[in-house]
Parts: sequence; C-alpha cells; structure tokens
Amino acid sequence: MAAQRRSLMQSHQSWTDDLPLCQLCGVGSAPNCVYGPDGKGTQSHPNEDGHFCSSTECCFLYGVFNGYDGSRVASFVSQCLTAELLLGQLSTGHTDADVRRVLSQGVCLSAQTQKIAERLKALEQEVSGGATAIVALILNNKLYIANVGTNRALLCKTTSDGQNQVIQIGRAHTIDNDDELSRLAQLGVDLVRLRQTGLISGQSSTRRIGDYKVKFNYTDIDVLSKAKAKQIAIISEPEIHGGQSLEGVTGFLLLMSEGLIKALESAHGPEQVNQEIVAMVAAELAQQSSLEAAAQAVVERVQRLHHDAYVSGRQRAPHCGRHEDMTLLIRVVNYTLADGSLTPTQGGRIYPVSVPYSNHQSTSKTSVMLSLVMPAQGTLTNGSNTASTLEGDTPTAGQSPTATLQSTNTHTQSSSSSSGDGSLFRQRGSQAAQPDETGRVPPYVDFTQFYRLWGSDHSEGQGLSGDLGPQ
Repeated sequence: MAAQRRSLMQSHQSWTDDLPLCQLCGVGSAPNCVYGPDGKGTQSHPNEDGHFCSSTECCFLYGVFNGYDGSRVASFVSQCLTAELLLGQLSTGHTDADVRRVLSQGVCLSAQTQKIAERLKALEQEVSGGATAIVALILNNKLYIANVGTNRALLCKTTSDGQNQVIQIGRAHTIDNDDELSRLAQLGVDLVRLRQTGLISGQSSTRRIGDYKVKFNYTDIDVLSKAKAKQIAIISEPEIHGGQSLEGVTGFLLLMSEGLIKALESAHGPEQVNQEIVAMVAAELAQQSSLEAAAQAVVERVQRLHHDAYVSGRQRAPHCGRHEDMTLLIRVVNYTLADGSLTPTQGGRIYPVSVPYSNHQSTSKTSVMLSLVMPAQGTLTNGSNTASTLEGDTPTAGQSPTATLQSTNTHTQSSSSSSGDGSLFRQRGSQAAQPDETGRVPPYVDFTQFYRLWGSDHSEGQGLSGDLGPQ
C-alpha cells in the first residue's frame, strides 16, 4: 500500500484521477472579492479554496479546504487525504474507534508530509501558507467528521413532524473556543494578549495544516512567544466526531468554507447563519435539477446578499467591504431532488422578484431575489419558496414564505434541540402595513426585473412592451 502511494506521489498525474466522483453531492464556489466605492468588485488574489468528493465501493469521502497565502497547501492536502484514506485503508469491518484513528492519522500524515523545518530558510516560499479543513467520511452508513480550523459542517435532518433539525458538528478552532484556550494556556501562551490581538499571524484559526513559518518560528510571534520550548501551539491535529448513524435519516450534509460563513455573517449578523444557509439549500434543492446547480445557486445567493448589504450603506455595510473565497459542498442523505418539471431546463422560465429581507433581531434590511417560475403551459407557480421545503406544505396565494427550524449547535451531537425563529422573509416593520388614504397598501415587492424579462420574452409578435408594469 505504501509503495502504491509513493508511486502516485512521484507520478505527474493527480493522486485522485482514478477515484470515482460521488454522484450524491454537489459543490458550489465563488472567488474572493473586494468592493470599490462604486460597488463594483474585483478579485484580490487567486482562489485558494479546495475540495474533493470521492467514493469507493464501501466508502464516501468529502472535504472542503480554506487556503491562505496561496493554494499550495489546500491543493496538496485535498489530494493527499484521498490517497491516505481511500486506497484500501478502510473497510466495512472497521469499528468506530478504527475509523476515527485512521481518519485522524490521515489528516496528520498529509500535514507531516511537508515537514522540512531544517530547510526552512532556503525553502521559505515553498512552506509559506496553510489551510483549514473540514472532512466528512461515510462508512457503514455512519458519518464521521474531522475538523482542523474554521470551516463548518452542518447536518440537516427532517423530523417526523416535517421540520428541519440543524446540527452543527464541532466548533471552530479559534480563541472563542474554550477548549482551545485551555490547550493554549497549558502551553504557556499569554491569553490576555491573544484575546486582545484576536489573530495569529493574520489568521483566526488555532489549528492549521501547513503554515510552518508560524509553527516553527513561534518564538518570533508576539502572542506565541511565551509558549513552552519545543511545544507547538498551532497544531494540525484534527478533532474527530462520530460515527453518527445515518440509518433512517432524511436530509443533507453541508461542508462550508470559512469564507462562505463569514460573508453571510457580515451581511446579516452571526445569529441565524446556520438556519439561513439550510433554508437556502432546501429552497434550491426544491428548484434545481442537479446538486451542482443547487450548491452554486446558494453560493451565488450569499455573494449577492453580501454585495447588496455593502451597496445599501446601511448598518451592515461597514462589515461587507470584502469577502474571501467561498465553497459549499452538499451531500444528500435519502433526499429526493426536484423533478425539474418547472425549471428552465424543461420548459419553465425563472423570473426574479426582489423581496425585502430582515434577519433575526436586526433593524437592517436588504433584499433577496426569489424566483417566479413561468411554466410553458399552465398557471403561475412559486418555484423558489424557502418554506415549501422546510415545512412540507406548498404555500397558497396570500401566504408569506417563512421557515421553522430546529437548531442545535453542538460538538457532541446529543444536546437538546430548541425551536428557533427561522423566518426569512418579512414585510417591513413588525406591524402589518397600513393602507393609505386611497385604501391601498404601499408595495414592498419589486417586480421591476420580472416585468422587464417577461415583457422582453413575450413582446415579439404580440405587440407588448418590454417595460410592462402594473396598470
């Protein structure tokens, strides 16, 4: 087995070229962006994220990697991990303890492969940069998660009463994690100074793959300088969770890079990020005909929300001047995709409608694009309604799209759930809109783009204008 890995590593082909891609997952991504005063965005550096979604006869392996200071480490680890885990190391006969050991060793070995501390100065450029990783393994219908750093895994399970239970598996390795602070304190790190700084060499993560300039030159870094000799504070050891049985589970698993999480937090605040992401994914899975399209649509929606928050000039605008690379991996679990009967690929046409958006416990508002799907024949259908998937009922005319979610944030996966307010789309203000002197309610849904596209599509041969609107 070791000879097989060495042969792959020495060849010019990718170590993952011959591994089949998993057909039960899709990946969406978007590059980093910095906004100018005019609201236009430019990419500040090449995309540094990485991912994989591979499978064998008995094993499924997924990963999302958030690289920084270059893509070398993220690319290296994403390829190395598959060689360390999917070339016969795991089988259906392994116990949970065996799987956790192999998964932990695989992540650590992929990091140790690059250890060249004795040549650090000569190879400074080669060892710069690092990555954080979130890896999911499914074996014997059990889910295992390995986390290093600040990416995130969410498991969404549909309950018997039709609600979606959202479970965050593990916690980010930052100074907001009490377990990480305790570990660093035992090494002699000055926690007061660390809390004041908030970052270690420009990154918030306390566990990273690579970044040997930080790991082996820690005495030159102010916040780490008091750490005990020969004790590396920034480690690459993964935190392993599982195995959690997926028997009888219906839902989906999400692996998200830090860039996606931070972009949505910047736009709407951190309180409801998990619920918002799950609601977006459920809405796109109900509309899109492929997992890849659904994942990409969610990433683009977050990208648009972040941009809109910036150009609005409102409360969240100062937090949205830029975002990093964003990656989302969706893996369905006994989840039926939409049949696509009302999607553009089978005769339908999506028309955008802008609806005001207010996140939980915030007065700031932006707008989010819903879609009206106009079928080739038949009546108008609401084709992108968040609530239709989350609550199991198709809203009728007059219903506002809301979502009820159960939210669990845990790293043991066993704490009790609580009902959270997952309402995504609201009318302006907490009270119902009041009619004016003519008895009309002020409009709060913008159909401008809908009328423009609808008019353009139907003007030819019918004498209709492209600027249709309410008469």
